[in-house]
Amino acid sequence: MADTTMEEFEALLQESFEMDTPNEGSVVKGKVIAIEAGQAIIDVGYKMEGRVDLKEFANPGEAAEIAVGDEVEVFLRSAENARGEAVISREMARREEAWDRLEKAYADEERVEGAIFGRVKGGFTVDLGGAVAFLPGSQVDVRPVRDAGPLMGLKQPFQVLKMDRRRGNIVVSRRAILEESRAEQRAEVIGNLTEGQAVDGVVKNITEYGAFVDLGGVDGLLHVTDMAWRRVNHPSEILTIGETVKVQVIKINKETHRISLGMKQLQDDPWDLVAAKYPLSSVHKGRVTNITDYGAFVELEPGVEGLVHVSEMSWTKKNVHPGKIVSTSQEVDVMVLEIDGAKRRVSLGLKQTQRNPWEVFAETHPEGTEVEGEVKNITEFGLFIGLPGEIDGMVHLSDLSWDERGEEAIQSYHKNDVVQAVVSEVDVEKERISLSIKALGGDKFADAVGGVKRGSIVTCEVTAIEDGGIEVAYEGMKSFIRRSDLSRDRAEQRPERFNVGDKLDVRVTNIDSKTRRLGLSIKAREIAEEKEAVAQYGSSDSGASLGDILGAALNTDE
Repeated sequence: MADTTMEEFEALLQESFEMDTPNEGSVVKGKVIAIEAGQAIIDVGYKMEGRVDLKEFANPGEAAEIAVGDEVEVFLRSAENARGEAVISREMARREEAWDRLEKAYADEERVEGAIFGRVKGGFTVDLGGAVAFLPGSQVDVRPVRDAGPLMGLKQPFQVLKMDRRRGNIVVSRRAILEESRAEQRAEVIGNLTEGQAVDGVVKNITEYGAFVDLGGVDGLLHVTDMAWRRVNHPSEILTIGETVKVQVIKINKETHRISLGMKQLQDDPWDLVAAKYPLSSVHKGRVTNITDYGAFVELEPGVEGLVHVSEMSWTKKNVHPGKIVSTSQEVDVMVLEIDGAKRRVSLGLKQTQRNPWEVFAETHPEGTEVEGEVKNITEFGLFIGLPGEIDGMVHLSDLSWDERGEEAIQSYHKNDVVQAVVSEVDVEKERISLSIKALGGDKFADAVGGVKRGSIVTCEVTAIEDGGIEVAYEGMKSFIRRSDLSRDRAEQRPERFNVGDKLDVRVTNIDSKTRRLGLSIKAREIAEEKEAVAQYGSSDSGASLGDILGAALNTDE
């Protein structure tokens, strides 16, 4: 029986424990019964007491406000430690309480109060009344913050971006709240602005492409192209930070709240007078403002710029970068070639202000004029020679020499040699000048054979004896008489019977101006003489031999 009573007693005891003892890991109510050595001793009921550091009752940077008799909520971590005390935490109770509150605020998208109290990698820690949250550096302010010192410890609102209770993670933003209030402020300012309105603003920031102007709580962008009618390379040429400027509202984007501003719109447009001021073909002074691969921009007056295309820059420098012809800020004379008012474009010419050098050359160097120049280039079809006016003339292979083939003659010329030549043709349209070196001193062949016709008898001099015939010279022109043309008589067709220096009468059988050769023959002269004698003194049919006839003829002559 006693055993049964014992078992019943244990069961009852166990039941009372389960009933009376609160669950570990939950928040319980307790009463402060004493404060000693920086700790509060708290009775949590169920004959359990625990200790909590006073600092757990304080907000960051503040003193703890707690007194004996105060009722507090604490977190029961464990019912008994080695000293037989309950292990309790006020901080954890606050955290649990805070998490419940924060989860509700997060669900309702409400703001939460908190204070930044520490700095960690990539941002800051924020106390949200018991729960610690992370504030990323990018979420502190609308613009990057260099010094967050003044924000430390201040009670202020935050927006919860992310929560994960299981991992204990909370991410908050201060920036989202600032943006919201800024958006309200912007909406109000923008509501008072209209497109076309002139307003005063303060230059806040200057970039490569323009400036941001504060119009009283809202920024507008003043693009570099809207600052002045003239070309502005960098906004800092015109504006300084902090300066007050008058601007016109060009465009307001209602959705993005972006405002575009302009300064030049408040000044007169110089393009209204361009057509009257710059008639076609008129020449004006201008200043080079910008150089590109395709040409140079020249400012005729502030706000009016024209383009000198690379093809209109120089008569002679064809494939050269514009930067080799003009330099930025240089003053130049330009001619107006075309005006397009709609596109606000002026086409200018630089070369048109100087005379075409080919025209000048054609006037000063008619055909037949002798010129001197340096060999600039040697190509497979001839020589290029530098001429006055920075232009080139070309000597074709066929115009190098009367006697040699062009390919051989060109071998004796080198770059930078100074040579003489004769102008043979100038084509101004095609910008071509043809020169001839072989025509210097006239055409010797034409001069030598001027009075000579086919069938003429001429006297020449033997200059060389060869196996195949003899070389002779007539008026300085070389010619060759083949073995078969040396005599009518085959036995006499021997080159060795002649000597260098012999004078011979020969008949001209051919004049070839192309190859510049005379065809000469002794045999043809003999045949012609025989025909003549026969015609004069009777037919060979009468029985008299040629020797007799010639003999008689010679006697008669004597």
